[in-house]
Amino acid sequence: MSYSQKLLACATAVRSVLPDPQRPGRVLSAVDKIEKADVLDPALMKLRQAVKSLPIGEDLRDVMHGRWLGHPVHPLLVQVPVGTWVSAAVLDLVPGKRYTAGLLVGTGLVAALPAAVTGWVDWAEMRKPQMRVGVVHAAANSVAVGCYAASLFSRLRGRSIRGRAWGYAGLAAVGVGGALGGHLAYRQAAAVNHAEDISVRTEPGWHSLGAASDLPVGEAVRRHVGDVPVAVVRESGGAVHVLADRCSHMAGPLSEGKVSDGCVTCPWHGSVFRLTDGWNVSGPATSPQPAFETRNVDGRVEARLNQ
Repeated sequence: MSYSQKLLACATAVRSVLPDPQRPGRVLSAVDKIEKADVLDPALMKLRQAVKSLPIGEDLRDVMHGRWLGHPVHPLLVQVPVGTWVSAAVLDLVPGKRYTAGLLVGTGLVAALPAAVTGWVDWAEMRKPQMRVGVVHAAANSVAVGCYAASLFSRLRGRSIRGRAWGYAGLAAVGVGGALGGHLAYRQAAAVNHAEDISVRTEPGWHSLGAASDLPVGEAVRRHVGDVPVAVVRESGGAVHVLADRCSHMAGPLSEGKVSDGCVTCPWHGSVFRLTDGWNVSGPATSPQPAFETRNVDGRVEARLNQ
């Protein structure tokens, strides 16, 4: 094969991966197939149940979700193994840095454990298309861990060339896993705040929700503030609480949730929000729910977004 033919072959390979104006490239098409692979669902449901059955307690589970931080912990913890492994790959190219590169590989392996655990805890609260991509994401990262474990073992035995080869193989697997993780976050909106746009979508000022007498006591019902659906709860004393209806975790309908002890529980994944101010009392939601101020005007309830 001539040099020009090799260049043409390389250009063709690159074009096959990148999307074109008429259709997606091979990468996006492959990920779309994973999203739709319902053949995985029976195994995923069993795996999900196993993760949710881990005896770690709700408080620790909330810590792993990142409720205390205000967003998921998993992306934060991932920075350590990825950063150390990328650094090790660079140092493997520098003469005399064999020991330092090996130390970084080992550090990444240790840091991969908490990153993986928090990732699995988040994964168990996702929708099925997200879970399908997520399990392949986890598989790619597991391959990476295996490669880096082999790399460290080879380095400790003095086989530096083999150790570096395993390291670069692991880095390639990490790249695949990272790309799928990015797809989960930015294409599938996994673990993002699904109520973030409420402040933009809600028109300022007071909005009528109807007669107070039409609202059942102690139950959540759906009403609208302009075009924004809200969950409305009237207490026995007459106080009315209004929260954005779409749960910040996965956009579940709070108006279909159970009301108890001054809170409403999302029917999809069990996030609990305080009615008075929307605070996320327990996860998996990591963001509070937008709350609305209410008033009674001649027997009719009006609401406006808390600023």
